[in-house]
Amino acid sequence: MSVRAVWLLGLEKGETSVKLSRRYPTVEKRARIFNGESYTKVPEDKVFQNALLAELGMTDLDKNFVEHRDSCCRINKTSVYEIAIGDGVLWPVLVLTQNAILYACLPLVEQSLTPHPPLMSLRGISSAFALLTGLMTFLNMAQRNESEIATKVAQLPAMLMHACPLGTPTDTDFGLMQTLSGSLVPQNAISSAQAQKQPAWKPGVYKGKPQVNVCVTEQITSMQYDKKNFIDMWQEYGTVSCKCDLEGIMPTVTVSLNLPINGSPLQDILVHPCVSAVDSTILTFNSVDDMDDSLFNGPYKFPFTPPLDVFKLCYYTSQVPIPPILGSYQMKEEEQILKIAVNLKLHESVKNGFEYCEAHIPFFNRGPIVHAECKVSHGQLEVSREKSLLVWLIGQKFPKSLEVSLTGMVIFPANHSAQPTDPFCTGLTAYVKLYFRIPDYTLTGCYVDQHSVQVYSSAKPRIITSKELLSSEYYIWNSKGDAPMASRSLHS
Repeated sequence: MSVRAVWLLGLEKGETSVKLSRRYPTVEKRARIFNGESYTKVPEDKVFQNALLAELGMTDLDKNFVEHRDSCCRINKTSVYEIAIGDGVLWPVLVLTQNAILYACLPLVEQSLTPHPPLMSLRGISSAFALLTGLMTFLNMAQRNESEIATKVAQLPAMLMHACPLGTPTDTDFGLMQTLSGSLVPQNAISSAQAQKQPAWKPGVYKGKPQVNVCVTEQITSMQYDKKNFIDMWQEYGTVSCKCDLEGIMPTVTVSLNLPINGSPLQDILVHPCVSAVDSTILTFNSVDDMDDSLFNGPYKFPFTPPLDVFKLCYYTSQVPIPPILGSYQMKEEEQILKIAVNLKLHESVKNGFEYCEAHIPFFNRGPIVHAECKVSHGQLEVSREKSLLVWLIGQKFPKSLEVSLTGMVIFPANHSAQPTDPFCTGLTAYVKLYFRIPDYTLTGCYVDQHSVQVYSSAKPRIITSKELLSSEYYIWNSKGDAPMASRSLHS
């Protein structure tokens, strides 16, 4: 149940870098003995990075069809890959992705690799998966800025010495490990007046400034077509994240989710195991059964004894009546010239205050952009460095009309290498993808009032609450071309 190597590869801004690399020579010696003639040495970081990106098709040179990688005879249903290294192969390489970081791990296989043994028979796979998910959870605890992520990455080498000594994972909860090393006191340091049975899942007690942080994050997905026979689709789902730094063995907290009078009711609610009690009626509201849940609009109360690290208190969905931004996209082709028109309208009920709002207009199978002559009514337009993408920076606010537009033409070369390629987005099949974040706002109106958070602990904590709306897979398809159809009207 050991691992031979671990890598973290950053994918920021179109460039790949090795954020972390750790090898275990003692495990490598065992691999040489166990694997015999099928053994392949772990290569240098740069060689592994290039080989992994080629296998995943994440470089411009490898986006064309590759028979051994992309054929229907090889459909990868797992996150385990075979990476070609010179004349040999590295297998099984477990690869996970989150927030522009590739997490890769090569577990030890205690037998010959020819032929490949079934994955279910390999004990190292589960250990490697636990190690990578622990790393993902730890880095995801950071805010979305490069400096804090870089600080956490810098802590990982020392933490891996304790979490994975000599290549054998023993403790993959890196968040708890950090807390235990910095702000916990041993059980015997607690006075007898505070003596209480210590739960097995909570190995330490927090000591420091008491604070409770609750964040409501809602994400909206959308497929918009601007066609009579196509129904626009959107879905909203949310999570409530908590971090409770509280003294005492078993402090209890009650968080209430509130909705305005006209708010969209919460459905499909899933709660964390630490929640001690919840009204069973709110768990029956779902988006599948035809039930009238509009009569209940909160508050949704969740009493719990918090873990030491960040956790998701609950998940939910909601049927919001309209997406925050409605759009249309028209693209027409005349030889090597594309005429495009994009119109976006912010719904009047949505907060007009963005951290960022961008519209990305990619072009596939046409070669690099030779010239772009476009006019925007608001914001600014940029051409990506790869010359295959228009980036419309709308900014932090829509104008008073709440509508913005882009019109113009894009010229491509007559003879080209067709980079980048996409087997689906051919001809007039094209899309605009929106990226935005609205702080201090949710579509459902769901929020946590800091004065309603009840904490039963030895000291009064500071309560911090926040909310945000994020775009996720937000597409507007060209109304002049074909598009993937989620549903279709019964009337033609």
